[in-house]
Amino acid sequence: MSILLQAATAGADWGGILMIVALFVIFYFFMIRPQQKRQKEIRKFRESLDRGSKVVTAGGIYGTIKEVKELYFIVEIASGISIRVDKGSVYPSAEDANQAGQENGK
Repeated sequence: MSILLQAATAGADWGGILMIVALFVIFYFFMIRPQQKRQKEIRKFRESLDRGSKVVTAGGIYGTIKEVKELYFIVEIASGISIRVDKGSVYPSAEDANQAGQENGK
């Protein structure tokens, strides 16, 4: 009787470990991997920005890049009004994203 109980307990231990591993694999493919891919795309976008690119800041300010510095951009938000924005807080503008989507769809 005790051998049967030990075998059942060992099987339950392996089942729990397999369930945790399966849960981690699912979590990786549905949460971690897509987030890493999105961060890589944003990093590539930021590296490709140049003078004249339309952007949106993390604060929701739309503008056009006038100067590219090592750590920041000078963004013109209105005629004659420029602000300095950290490179990490700049995203593609909705207009550029729509144009790229239309070009890819053609």
